[in-house]
Amino acid sequence: MPAEPTTSAMPSEPDLPDLPAMPSEPDLPAMPSEPDLPDPQPLPPQARICCLDLDTFFVSVERLLDPSLVGKPVVVGAMPGQRGVVTAASYEVRVFGVHSGMPIRDAVRRAPHAVFVPGRHGTYTPYARRVRAVIDRFAPIVQTASIDEFFLDLRGCERLYRREGDRDDDATIERVAHELRDVIQTEIGLPASVGIGSSRTIAKVASGRAKPAGVCLVAAGRERAFLAPLPVRKLPGIGPVAEDHLNDAGVLTLGQLLDLPPGPSRNRFRGLRKRLQGIVDATGGSSVLRDRPAFLEHDPIGSDEGSISNERTFRVDVGDRRGIEDQLRGLCERVSWRARRRGVLARTISLKLRYADFETLGRSRTIVATDNDGRVYDCARKLLAAVLDPKRPVRLLGIALSNLEVADRQLGLPFAGRDRARVGAAVDAVRDRFGYDAIRLGVAGGRSDWIA
Repeated sequence: MPAEPTTSAMPSEPDLPDLPAMPSEPDLPAMPSEPDLPDPQPLPPQARICCLDLDTFFVSVERLLDPSLVGKPVVVGAMPGQRGVVTAASYEVRVFGVHSGMPIRDAVRRAPHAVFVPGRHGTYTPYARRVRAVIDRFAPIVQTASIDEFFLDLRGCERLYRREGDRDDDATIERVAHELRDVIQTEIGLPASVGIGSSRTIAKVASGRAKPAGVCLVAAGRERAFLAPLPVRKLPGIGPVAEDHLNDAGVLTLGQLLDLPPGPSRNRFRGLRKRLQGIVDATGGSSVLRDRPAFLEHDPIGSDEGSISNERTFRVDVGDRRGIEDQLRGLCERVSWRARRRGVLARTISLKLRYADFETLGRSRTIVATDNDGRVYDCARKLLAAVLDPKRPVRLLGIALSNLEVADRQLGLPFAGRDRARVGAAVDAVRDRFGYDAIRLGVAGGRSDWIA
């Protein structure tokens, strides 16, 4: 093999001169220490929470549909001779003592000359949606409290709406409320009242003071002066029973409740007094939550997470057991329908009951997994019987389904209520086409047995 060629050595790099040393940096003077800053303080409360209440909403819609009712005493609800209550009463008929929630027989006795109009399911919601669309143009945060009541949060909107001539930020917000009310009246034809305060409660009470079709702003720091002369019943949450107890103790106004001296009465009503003091001090309830999926009955198909619940707070405390069971049946029907839409069965049925004095009780029972209205109602009635005191009126009723599992429609025990399942499917088909209120289930001959 030929020898590999040899390589010559690489020439060495020349020695480079040493670089001069960098001069040392002069000592810098120490930075002065920052002064201790005070902890940031919360922003002072401001009257920026608005409660918009559509005045006699159902009556107002009926008057849009039939202008001949304008100016007449109108009652919307059950018809004379029927069992039911007043849904809404016009101002013309209220002077005779008729009000929403009153048994229709009492309304007929007090105002036999009134025009009685039956409520129309499905007619009112589109108007409420149109109102909501207008409100969304004015406020960044809106919460729908009911079909005729909305809360708006206008904090931070002062600069957006400020105009030359507004004496201060409160004047700006008050002007915007007037403009919102006027737009709803002009575009939709519905009257509305707006209350503005530093909390939801103050705003709600103020909206009542603004009726009809007015605007009432309670400036921050004026909450006590605003509430003090009002009857105790004006505070949301104080019903007729609590009012009677307070009046019997000599407490007629909210100011008297706040000023109760130490003693038995102050101890007895300490919960109400503490809540009222918090409202006056603006220490709570000063925010408006955005509408959340739970508020809109968010039911993801096939999901067995969480629970399915509905509850109802009555406009007037209910003491009639049959009336309570009617409401319970409607709630059971609703949650069962939602379970079927979601494609799940529930093993646990829970009942929530709140008396007029705000005592709240709950009971639960685990049964064979079901989505059947009748089975849910049968269980709920037993839970109700365990907690219901017939001598105490009820303020709130609720039903919840939990311990959910995905429904397997291919499985089922023989004679396991297939007729009821077919009825449920048929009812759901009608509702899918015509809406939930198009058909309701009931009982036969006043019995507690469910019609299957």
